[in-house]
Amino acid sequence: MALPRRRPRDPDEFPTIQLFILAIVRLAEPIALTSIFPYAWPLIKRFEIGDENDASFYAGLLVSSFALAEALMGMYWGGLSDRVGRKPVLLLGCVGTMFSMIMVGFATNIWVALLGRAIGGLLNGNIGVIQTMVGELVTRPEHEPRAYSIMPFVWSIGTIIGPFIGGTFADPHDTFPNVFPKGSLFETYPYLLPNLICAGLLLVSILLGYFLLEETHPDMQPRVMLPDDTFQSENTPLIGTSDALKRPAVDLRDDNYGSMRGRGSSGGKAWAKETEKRPTGSVFSKRIMAVIISLSIFTYHSMTFDHLLPIFFEDDRAPQDSFHDAVSHLGPFYSPGGLGLSLQAVGMVMAVQGAIALFMQAAVFPIMAERLGVYRLFIFITVFHPIAYIIVPYLLQVPESLLYPAIYVILAVRNFFSILLYPLLLIFIKEATPSPTILGKVNGLAASAGAAFRMIAPPIAGYLYTMGRKMDCTALAWYGSAVVAVIGSVQCFWVIRDKNHERLSREDGIRSTAAEEASLLACPP
Repeated sequence: MALPRRRPRDPDEFPTIQLFILAIVRLAEPIALTSIFPYAWPLIKRFEIGDENDASFYAGLLVSSFALAEALMGMYWGGLSDRVGRKPVLLLGCVGTMFSMIMVGFATNIWVALLGRAIGGLLNGNIGVIQTMVGELVTRPEHEPRAYSIMPFVWSIGTIIGPFIGGTFADPHDTFPNVFPKGSLFETYPYLLPNLICAGLLLVSILLGYFLLEETHPDMQPRVMLPDDTFQSENTPLIGTSDALKRPAVDLRDDNYGSMRGRGSSGGKAWAKETEKRPTGSVFSKRIMAVIISLSIFTYHSMTFDHLLPIFFEDDRAPQDSFHDAVSHLGPFYSPGGLGLSLQAVGMVMAVQGAIALFMQAAVFPIMAERLGVYRLFIFITVFHPIAYIIVPYLLQVPESLLYPAIYVILAVRNFFSILLYPLLLIFIKEATPSPTILGKVNGLAASAGAAFRMIAPPIAGYLYTMGRKMDCTALAWYGSAVVAVIGSVQCFWVIRDKNHERLSREDGIRSTAAEEASLLACPP
């Protein structure tokens, strides 16, 4: 019986279907990880640990325990994916996160909850593995801005859906007493339902990934690509002849595999000659470390913004009459308290911020990448990034009638910088990796570094805000983030690109348009 050969994916085409499946697998994770944010504080209060005033500290510890464990194991999972493949490690990360959600849902004390969160982080190396898979799926430079913008876009969607699930379905006995009556399982475990919902979404992503997602590791691709008009039958020899090896599916001796240049792209031969001269190199090379340091600095000050924003919005607002008089005498450093917004108003503002982030990712990023080029856009955004933190305290001086428009302008400025910068750093990590055989380990190292800085950013920013509040200068925390961003604006010039690659990228150009990007990200293929 003759069986048709499975048609391989054309490496010169944009991998729409595979990136869409990878995005679905990715979407469940940020939903699961951020769903705990709304109920972390009441969950800790329910455990009755220490003084009630310390609940915010233990809530922060509960949230950051995942990032701590992830930082410890990120490089290990990246290296393992280089040996056993990307797909098994990715699916194991989803299974670990699903188990973590169920364990937290059934937790009756803080130690079980902490252990559940830590187990999820220890088993999860998906950030680095997914970045590696995107790099191996995309072989043409003109496809990279679109491809590398998808995963941050998906993460943004997940961070909107996750808190919604956590806030809506936590303690369902009080919220939906007719559906979840007294004495039910969900009264005993009031935070189980949102965790079960997130675990169900993770299960769907595991099944989709197992059946539909392709392995992208170069060593695990089909050995031989037969011509399109050939078939396999009972007469096909089991041992391939020399003719069958004339055109292997993947030439691992070619450093062009998984690099910025793909087969069939213009200038490919010239690029291949240059990459042949590259040694396999070390994970800790100067070029790689420069990009990872830049990523770590960005992760730190970006996380401080996310942590400080709701605190600053909800903190009590100083009386406007006395405030303006004091500002005229003490200057702009006088910034007592916050904006005094209600919890519902903060939720609305955060939802609008998510919409702004999606717009920046889908429409603004491809246009800016096309106009300025990847490297110049990176330098521009990093150099001017401190502005996003310096302008926030000036919201205290805005009249009540103009407060919300001013907030949205500031959020637009911040998202312009942060949303555009992350995919650029992912592109540079791929470029800096000298060999596809260590790409997983490099992305694992980057994921570990990012997780470590996400872990330390909230307590440092919170401490600065507390100190500033005592001095009537809550701007101290924002200026502290701006200082770190200034360090990043200097360090970004250490990030270099291959000159020949820059020349080839300019010759090819970036063909994706805003309309193509929006249609790709908004609609399934």
